[in-house]
Amino acid sequence: MKQHQGIHTAECTYRCDVCNRTFSDISNLKRHQRVHNGERPYCCDVCNKTFSKKGNLKLHQRVHTGERPYRCDVCNITFSEKGTLKLHQRVHTGERPFRCDVCNKTFIHKSSLMVHRRVHTGELPYHCDVCSKTFIRNYDLKRHLLSCCKQHP
Repeated sequence: MKQHQGIHTAECTYRCDVCNRTFSDISNLKRHQRVHNGERPYCCDVCNKTFSKKGNLKLHQRVHTGERPYRCDVCNITFSEKGTLKLHQRVHTGERPFRCDVCNKTFIHKSSLMVHRRVHTGELPYHCDVCSKTFIRNYDLKRHLLSCCKQHP
């Protein structure tokens, strides 16, 4: 195995010394290494948020431009990212690929399954600083705070 400037090569592959992920192009490796060293050279000229990848900056800029180039062919809802459209389409196809291994309930999104699992584990990670009541979801805490803060000024 050859080594060039701390980068291992084998049959035209470049390996990250931190996580061992391999790349066929050294420029892709260097771009990837920004994840590990915290470098974020791309800056939004509207809100100054920074990004390690130019593509992530371009996606972010749609927040400011309102661009939503991906349209659902069933209900015409638009999305700023292709991946979000693909997830949305599960609503129409009925696909529910995430299954709870305890009760077999299925979910469209992995995050929904992760929250659901708290029903079985009893985990209540969100708590009210006013009355100490606990909740499975952050949304439930926020909804609670609307009424709790009114009762305890």
